[in-house]
Amino acid sequence: MRITDVKVSVFEIERGQRIFDLVLLPGMGRDRWVHDNATHQPGHLQVMQVTTDEGVEGLCEVPPLPGPMSEQSLKQLRHLVVGENPLDRERLYQKLHAGTRWVYYHQGWAGTFDNCLWDIVGKAAELPVHAIIGRVRDSAPVYMNIGGDTRDLAAEDAARAVAAGYPAVKDHFYHSVAENIRWFQAIREAVGPNVDLMHDPVAIYSLEQAIRVGRALEELDYRWLEEPLPERHHSRMKALCDALDIPVLAPETMMNDVDLSAQWLISGATDMLRANARHGTTPVLKLAHLAELHGTSIELNGTGGLGGLVHAHLLASISNTTYYEYFGGAHEQASREIGMTNPIVPQGGRIAPPDGPGWGAEWDLDYFEAKRAAEI
Repeated sequence: MRITDVKVSVFEIERGQRIFDLVLLPGMGRDRWVHDNATHQPGHLQVMQVTTDEGVEGLCEVPPLPGPMSEQSLKQLRHLVVGENPLDRERLYQKLHAGTRWVYYHQGWAGTFDNCLWDIVGKAAELPVHAIIGRVRDSAPVYMNIGGDTRDLAAEDAARAVAAGYPAVKDHFYHSVAENIRWFQAIREAVGPNVDLMHDPVAIYSLEQAIRVGRALEELDYRWLEEPLPERHHSRMKALCDALDIPVLAPETMMNDVDLSAQWLISGATDMLRANARHGTTPVLKLAHLAELHGTSIELNGTGGLGGLVHAHLLASISNTTYYEYFGGAHEQASREIGMTNPIVPQGGRIAPPDGPGWGAEWDLDYFEAKRAAEI
């Protein structure tokens, strides 16, 4: 089998672009910019198709980050992979990963192509990707991202998620340290002692503030503290991990680079690893095995592609991971807009991958063709 082409279809979708405001966060003792009032505007979604001379085709969404894929980067990818055997997935991963420095792209730029190869091997073997990797569970629990403009509204949102069957919730509270701690207490009181809670402040703290917050979270039995301060500050991240008992989850800002993520874990600058399969399934599996050998977990960020199917397969196949991250339906809506009929929708607070070959995505192909605005 040989790769004959790599194409990218472009679709116009209703919520294809987010535009953020940036505001100064008060009460932090120094300037800290955070995003505020994100608006959704019409934009584009890309889908990559890798074709072969045996008629087996791999397909996966191109994520907005690190995408969208330009005509130039697609031309470079075609030059490197057309004529190769798509079943030589590890060889192609090594070629593109090691060669990225020499073609002057950022790490993770070919992640969608890697995901397409996993789709091809599954379809060629007539097996789902989770069976190719090796399944460890039939389904996985889901945590809901919660919010609210006031402490009471946030507590109500958390209680509503738990009542709907979600066994865990995560916040993105951006307040002063003292105010955030009051919100954590309100969330714990609202959901009770048996629900996993996580806090993701998106790097708003100093080291001293993160230690104070982390100790408050320990008292409230939170599961992890995610990206508490800028992850590029390696020595401060290591000092934070040394100071706290609650696990620190990082480095999200470097999860496109498998080698840097590995070094953060090895050096003790994070307790757990963050990853997203939009940068490729192969590097996620490598990091998962590294984390397993270090006695810790890898936690997947967002859906990973194809309306959540990619991460659903990985959650079924990686032993040292816990939760699927859910944002309440935006990703499945985008997938349905381009003709995908089976995006992941949590049921009773859990998700499971389909058993169709490859990623198991099901398409209304007539709608897919009619909706396509362009092809590069």
